[in-house]
Amino acid sequence: MKDIKYYSKDLLQLQPDVEGAKMWAVALEKTMLTYFEIESNSKFDMHSHTSEQITMVLEGELFFKIKDKEICVKAGEVIAIPSNLYHGVYTKNKFVKAIDAWSPIREEYKINDI
Repeated sequence: MKDIKYYSKDLLQLQPDVEGAKMWAVALEKTMLTYFEIESNSKFDMHSHTSEQITMVLEGELFFKIKDKEICVKAGEVIAIPSNLYHGVYTKNKFVKAIDAWSPIREEYKINDI
């Protein structure tokens, strides 16, 4: 049997990610949870990844650019993005707090894994 991992609030320290965004990450073997705080007028350039992504906005509005479409995800709303779908993410005039669930885990976020 594998051990349960518990993370107290003091362990969940924000680390820099892209300009204007800070995050922490917690991972098991197959699943990862990330938490982001993103300043207004920040962006994650167009990209894709092999991980499926489910994002829930806790505060503010997060915009997703997918093909020629813009989707605004507001506080309390969720977007589910299949693997390998090319997309960009950005904020406009509001500060954002959001969580992401990933499967499989994003290896590049393991540097922020607690």
